[in-house]
Amino acid sequence: MAGTHFDYPALVRKALLGVVRDVLTHTAEHGLPEEHYFYLTFRTLHPGVEIPASRRAAHPTEMTIVLQNQFWNLGVEEERFSVGLRFGGKLERLLIPFDALVAFSDPSVPIELRFAQAEPEVRAEEQDSSSRTSAEAKPPSGAAVLPFRAPHPPDTDPAGS
Repeated sequence: MAGTHFDYPALVRKALLGVVRDVLTHTAEHGLPEEHYFYLTFRTLHPGVEIPASRRAAHPTEMTIVLQNQFWNLGVEEERFSVGLRFGGKLERLLIPFDALVAFSDPSVPIELRFAQAEPEVRAEEQDSSSRTSAEAKPPSGAAVLPFRAPHPPDTDPAGS
């Protein structure tokens, strides 16, 4: 078929988000195995994210949560997950679509998955030929980065601590 192509960045992102979904599903059903624990960083303004207003005020763009010793009612659906965490001694429920994820890591292994955020699409007729050429030379937007290295502590305060 002329003019069609595979959107590899979207396919890789979908596959890697599937890894996160599978790990969280296993954790919801069986608990955390051995010494595993997770850092999950997400965009707080992404559509469908539900977090306490105090957390959104403290983390206006991104927030990192830790699933380790104290989390409750982890629920996983096809497009999102929910979890209970304590903030200031109060148990709060968070609802996070998988598409809102920016990063996932399990420092016990170590593994870190980073998800580049897709940029709004620009129609070809809106680009001039020079910008189209430079865009083709760059890695495609939305590509997932998969560095296998020990992650450093998140820049934001982990939730639940």
